[in-house]
Amino acid sequence: YLKHLQTSNETYQKLAVETLEELDWCLDQLETLQTRHSVSEMASNKFKRMLNRELTQLSETSRSGNQVSEFIASTILQKQHDVEILSAACKEEKKRRPMSQISGVRKLSPSPSLPPTCIPRFGVNTQHESLLAEELDDINRWGIDIFKIAEYSGKRPLTVIMYTIFQERDLLKTFKIPSDTFLTFLMTLEDHYHADVAYHNNIHAADVVQSTHVLLSTPALEDVFTDLEIMAALFASAIHDVDHPGFTNQFLINTNSELALMYNDASVLENHHLAVGFKLLQEENCDIFCNLSKKQRQSLRQMTIDMVLATDMSKHMNFLADLKTMVETKKVTSLGVLLLDNYSDRIQVLQNMVHCADLSNPTKPLELYRQWTDRIMVELFRQGDRERVKSNVGFIDYIVHPLWETWADLVHPDAQDILDTLEDNREWYQSMIPRSPSPTPEEQDSRVTLGIAGSAGEKFQFELTLEEEDGELEAEEELTDKDRSRTMMDPRHAQTSPHGVAPVLDSSERETTSVSILQLET
Repeated sequence: YLKHLQTSNETYQKLAVETLEELDWCLDQLETLQTRHSVSEMASNKFKRMLNRELTQLSETSRSGNQVSEFIASTILQKQHDVEILSAACKEEKKRRPMSQISGVRKLSPSPSLPPTCIPRFGVNTQHESLLAEELDDINRWGIDIFKIAEYSGKRPLTVIMYTIFQERDLLKTFKIPSDTFLTFLMTLEDHYHADVAYHNNIHAADVVQSTHVLLSTPALEDVFTDLEIMAALFASAIHDVDHPGFTNQFLINTNSELALMYNDASVLENHHLAVGFKLLQEENCDIFCNLSKKQRQSLRQMTIDMVLATDMSKHMNFLADLKTMVETKKVTSLGVLLLDNYSDRIQVLQNMVHCADLSNPTKPLELYRQWTDRIMVELFRQGDRERVKSNVGFIDYIVHPLWETWADLVHPDAQDILDTLEDNREWYQSMIPRSPSPTPEEQDSRVTLGIAGSAGEKFQFELTLEEEDGELEAEEELTDKDRSRTMMDPRHAQTSPHGVAPVLDSSERETTSVSILQLET
């Protein structure tokens, strides 16, 4: 017993000595806290000491213990000055870094830098400044004619819209963004949208930015978001489709495209837009966030990523379900302003806001909506899309209306006018449906048996055209007409026409082929 007690005492004494040594080391470090040593370096030294102690037994018989310890410390626990050396060498290694290999980033002829006193009123030189000014007077109004702005700005709608909104919100001053740098970035960004893509081009980007701007100004969201969050939403809207090739994610995946391989078939285009958008900030005189703190840059980047990824239509139903849940549990102040207490709630609203702006074409004045319809038709025909949604009415009923109805509930009553325009546009397309002859009693009985007959007065009924095609087609090449009508009815296939507009055979047949013969209840 005495022998065991003596052994225990020796163990305690050894432990006490080691503890005192550690305390002495800590005191030494505390005395040097005001020196150049960083906390991470102190932690590295501490870990190194502990590692050396564990390897003492090995060191007693050879040098390997200390060598192993030094090797681990030098290869895993990089010191601060090592990181700084790597940063200094970045420029020489830039061409070998994966980030520089992002496809779509092109070397453009540099835009001439303008001194602040020479910057045009709307950021671009134009012969139609007075006409442009007249259109931009409505910058805060829903349904601005973005096509006229594109015309009057010399095909620079994105630059003009962003510059005007940032001036309107005083964001250039708030974040100390040099005007010439801002315009250089905007023109570089706009040049990376493809002019030969009918829909996903700089006009669409400008439209989404302006729509997001209006939604941010809704009374229910007054003073809810910080200036940084507002800038992130506008920036995300501006880059959300940059370098879009005019093909859908599914098309790129099915054709084994380089982008699909790079992003492992997951939100292929959305990831690409983000990569290009942030890469362009590294171009000469393009870093519009140069005066943000590191924390602000990180926060803005994360918010932008979250918002752009939310424009992937394959995630539409999940976001809609989450938004409905938020509506059911929403908290408001006595003035009717939303209470968003945490980042999760705030980013959820911002994600849905940008998503709504991206799907806002059917909520715009009819003459604008019809132009967007023609454009998406051209783009989808370009890829030979045989699974496209053929009905504007169906897309509104199943995709656009549920989203906007839920958003209107969230910010009630601020979005009621937008919802009314959406429903008016839906009714206009419904009125263009060619009416089929009244069914015979046998046909009516058959429809009832199949469970597809509906009340003629039901507001959100629509008809689908079933076209007979000659010959047998291979299953992988083309869906049957019956399958295509099912595809249109199934919201899971909504990504084939992701922006609230649907192609038809040609522009002259838009009204007669938008909808169909088979009645469905929603």
